[in-house]
Amino acid sequence: MGRIIQLSKNVINQIAAGEVIERPFSVVKELVENSVDAGATKVSVEISNECRNIRVADNGSGIHPDDIILAFSKHATSKIQTGEDLYAVKTMGFRGEALASIISISKLTCITRTKEFDTGVKVECENSEVKQSKTGCAVGTIMEIRDLFYNIPARLKFLKSAKTEFAYINELLQSLSLVHSSVAFELKNNGKTVLKTTGQNNLPQTLKEVFGEDVNKNFREVNKEDKISGIKISGYVSTPDYTRSSKKDYYTYVNSRIVKCPIFQKSIDTVYKNLIGNARYPFIVLNLEIPPEDVDVNVHPTKKEVRYKNPNQIFNFIYSSVDSALSNIPKSIIQEAQSRFEKKQEKWIESAKIEQKCQEQEDVYIDINSNIAEIFAKPKQETAVVHEFPKKEQTNIVTQEKFIKEPAPVNEDVIIGQYKKTYILIEREDGLEIVDQHIAEERYIYEQLKKSKNIDCQLLFISDILEVSPSDKELLQNNKDKLEKFGYEIDFLSDKEIIFRKVPQLISKVAPKEILSDILEHISGDIDNIEEQILITTSCKAAVKANTYLNQFQMQEIIRNWRTCEKPFTCPHGRPISHIVEHKDIAKFFQRNK
Repeated sequence: MGRIIQLSKNVINQIAAGEVIERPFSVVKELVENSVDAGATKVSVEISNECRNIRVADNGSGIHPDDIILAFSKHATSKIQTGEDLYAVKTMGFRGEALASIISISKLTCITRTKEFDTGVKVECENSEVKQSKTGCAVGTIMEIRDLFYNIPARLKFLKSAKTEFAYINELLQSLSLVHSSVAFELKNNGKTVLKTTGQNNLPQTLKEVFGEDVNKNFREVNKEDKISGIKISGYVSTPDYTRSSKKDYYTYVNSRIVKCPIFQKSIDTVYKNLIGNARYPFIVLNLEIPPEDVDVNVHPTKKEVRYKNPNQIFNFIYSSVDSALSNIPKSIIQEAQSRFEKKQEKWIESAKIEQKCQEQEDVYIDINSNIAEIFAKPKQETAVVHEFPKKEQTNIVTQEKFIKEPAPVNEDVIIGQYKKTYILIEREDGLEIVDQHIAEERYIYEQLKKSKNIDCQLLFISDILEVSPSDKELLQNNKDKLEKFGYEIDFLSDKEIIFRKVPQLISKVAPKEILSDILEHISGDIDNIEEQILITTSCKAAVKANTYLNQFQMQEIIRNWRTCEKPFTCPHGRPISHIVEHKDIAKFFQRNK
């Protein structure tokens, strides 16, 4: 670390906001970040006296004895020297205000030593007065703060309970330990160790030490670099079936600095939008490395916000990195799944043609509003099918596809059977897996439709005339092109009546009224994401329903297809697809673990 100098008045004026010590958390943050900047590999934090006494000890480089008095002066720092340095900050601290602020509202003792000296320096501060003396100590720095806010009763009055204040400090040390995994952190509260990491420079190991044994099983690694722009992101994101009820576990960093960045959070939320349910959030530990000149860290008094030179580039980079981590499926598997899906579509079309021939032999009533010449003028890839829905019992019939047994691969899932005609039970090496048949197939169909350039459709000769409200009619008219893109063609008969002329082949047997209801329900609540909601509606309606009996071959195909999904954790609505009951838990219940 360089020698400490007094900043010029010009540089001081360029620092937009002063450092404000709001609570014990603020003191710990400034002191621990100073320890990290000093190259410490061990940092110990001890809290007592209702968080008003704080001790931070490190084995960093220490403070030069000739600089120690200057260190407690305002705007004195070793981390920047000129105004230009503000736009290339590489350390956690840089304003040179923290120590001066702390000694103005507490009684502080500092013991420090650098490696080139045999003895250290002891500094005692009270009411901003500094006294210096020699002392024996190890290389590094110890900061002891006593009676925080003793001379500011108003600030002391508005502190939360000791339990709440310590919770802030604990969360801070957790966050710092994750981004500085090469540093061994220890946190004690009234003599009791609350947090301890080993500093092995191994993030999975640190995650295990901070959050427990099982957390790593639910993470996917993120590691992407753009060498041209000099941007890199690394860390871990949770699978969509491992969520939280708040964003408290969004551990996001920019150049190893803890930040609450709207762009960072928005990019993550966008990835998970259709992977997890409402009011659920993923577990995120991500560090974005960006050239210092491309990010401004001097935009907030506590340095928790940043401003990017190219915000759109940052958003897209984070989004693609996280999305890729959650879609880490070999291309060969995806291509195989795509091929099976196309064959399956061919079976559906062939089945529809057979059904059409059967219906042509029966007497049917043609709606007088139908333009028969126009319907038969449609391109050949559209299958014209006569559907009548005059009777309620006919509107919800879904015919199960005929499945042909194929040779099972060596690693085929061992399917035990079906539970409640809704869940598929699978025997695994690590336990019993329970899969929701509807959600699993819905996820598979959704991903395949999203990749398909052309969605096969069916023409309906006869369909119910459906009533809609003026607002719903306007919504459908405004999005007519998007609906047609995904296989839905609607005729507007009057201000209150519509009729379906074409629907996707996959849902041709679903009653139009039911289709309309789902379309309106989804797109009316998400105007900015209509195309996505149309795909979700189609896949949901096309998937096998709950409470539907499946034979062994049908179950096998659903599971086989689902295993190839890029994001097999949840359905497009965000509901979890599977749950594993581990063998050890089953054995423990039956007392077979001895």
